[in-house]
Amino acid sequence: MSIPAIKTENLRKEFGTQAAVKGLTLQVEQGEVFGFLGPNGAGKTTSIKMLLGLVAPTSGTGALLGAPLGDRAALARIGFLPEHFRFQEWLTANEFLELHGELLGMDSRSLYLRRDELLERVGLIEFRHKQLRTFSKGMLQRIGLAQALMNHPALVFLDEPTSGLDPVGRRLVRDIIHELREEGTSVFLNSHLLSEIEVTCNRVAFIRHGEVVRVMEMSSLDKNASMLTIRAIGLTPESLAGLAQWGDDIRVDGDHLTMTIRRDSDLPEINRHLVERGVQVYALTPNRLSLEEIFIETLGKDSGL
Repeated sequence: MSIPAIKTENLRKEFGTQAAVKGLTLQVEQGEVFGFLGPNGAGKTTSIKMLLGLVAPTSGTGALLGAPLGDRAALARIGFLPEHFRFQEWLTANEFLELHGELLGMDSRSLYLRRDELLERVGLIEFRHKQLRTFSKGMLQRIGLAQALMNHPALVFLDEPTSGLDPVGRRLVRDIIHELREEGTSVFLNSHLLSEIEVTCNRVAFIRHGEVVRVMEMSSLDKNASMLTIRAIGLTPESLAGLAQWGDDIRVDGDHLTMTIRRDSDLPEINRHLVERGVQVYALTPNRLSLEEIFIETLGKDSGL
């Protein structure tokens, strides 16, 4: 089995008497694009800082690429584009990427080849001799993405990577994320643009107060999948145990059960399974939900995006 790109167990961060992250437990696989979703104040940024070794956790454990948090050898294989960045505006695009290449210990030939490759890839090759002070917000976002990829990272953290980008820029970032996945690079993506999450991620985690409340396979949003709500009395562990053959993300709240199913045509079999185990089924309601609807359903109407 491959080593997870990210693995945490009850990672917690307190500032004084306040817990910004109460207990983050998650696992991201190698080559996976993983979405990190939650309302403002959910602890997303603090979680990312702990994973990157920028903030020490109060308790809990974590590992990146199989190494403990803060391990310098592992960090050398990681790229990061923060949400709020302040680059050296007096540098040109060339000089900026060269600086980061030197910090990474790249030899001159590899550095210059990678610099030119990335400037071309993010659409900034014609601005290579322009100072960053002349760049628009979208151009700064793109040069920031280029620096995050200088070291051919095995794992990339992207915190709101499409903030300030126009539709063409968002498409460019989306294409780069797809390329990274094809190359086997893991991407940890935090974004408020759920439409971007839908078309780029393999899985997403919904968090509240730094705790994962739900993890969902994005494939469950495809045209053949539905969110099924069942109203029934007499649900038992035995009756619930067999439902996984038709779907996942099974949750029970009183006499209501919700689950993601792959095909609406499985409804008769699901109903028969429950009835044969003594469950009184009153309604089965399939509903194809958008990621935004699932976000609100999971985290509450007041959670915000």
